[in-house]
Amino acid sequence: MKNVVKIKEVEPSFTDRRKFLKISGLTIVGTGLLLTGCNKDDDLFISPNDVNLTAKYGGGHFPGLKDGIFDLGGNDLGVLTYAYALEQLEADFYTKVVNATGFTTNFTAEDQQVLTDLYYHEVIHREFFKAALSGALPNPKKQLLPNLAFDYGSLDFSSRNQVLATAKALEDTGVAAYNGAGRLLSNPDYLVLAGKIVSVEARHASAIRSLINPNSDDFAGDDVVDPTTGLDVKKNPSEVLAIADGFITTPFTALYLP
Repeated sequence: MKNVVKIKEVEPSFTDRRKFLKISGLTIVGTGLLLTGCNKDDDLFISPNDVNLTAKYGGGHFPGLKDGIFDLGGNDLGVLTYAYALEQLEADFYTKVVNATGFTTNFTAEDQQVLTDLYYHEVIHREFFKAALSGALPNPKKQLLPNLAFDYGSLDFSSRNQVLATAKALEDTGVAAYNGAGRLLSNPDYLVLAGKIVSVEARHASAIRSLINPNSDDFAGDDVVDPTTGLDVKKNPSEVLAIADGFITTPFTALYLP
């Protein structure tokens, strides 16, 4: 009879969870990905005949104004701009959370630390995409998505239940967004970048779910992880933006994203 090794189950400590989040939040900082702009003065369209640009970004439309309204675009840079819009939303949400009246009294010490860590992560993500797109877009003054405005309606930022429920919705949607956008990228470097960030967003989602329902399997619930494949849910940009539209008040379009 083979020896059976018994593994003692240990509940992750508050400190361990913090280390987990801190490490995961910094994964994109050292990617070494250099995004450089091109010299083509074409604000709207990449011709399939332009081999260099097509190979670099894929064919289709650059981000920029179309009929007076900003459009996210439809090539690789359009996908990154789409991600930048979502990171702006998450960064703004957590900024309001950690600065709200009652944050230090209505939330547990663990809540405060996790939410503060997520705030720092999302600001890093937002600024990373802003810098990356500023370097990659041929004409960033016209093609970089502007700072968006947001409205959270009747959300009470002093309410633990409301904040965590909204955080759960945003993080779950963020994971599904990156999973759905991966197939739209043609540049392998951008795909690696998206893979790094979605792994961070998945950790965020798990952490929030654990705060809401500790010591449960909700951190990888069947509503977000397919129980047969073990894969996270994925959504197309049109599905994700329909959800995000409830918070984003700045008008823009996504005419060239599915």
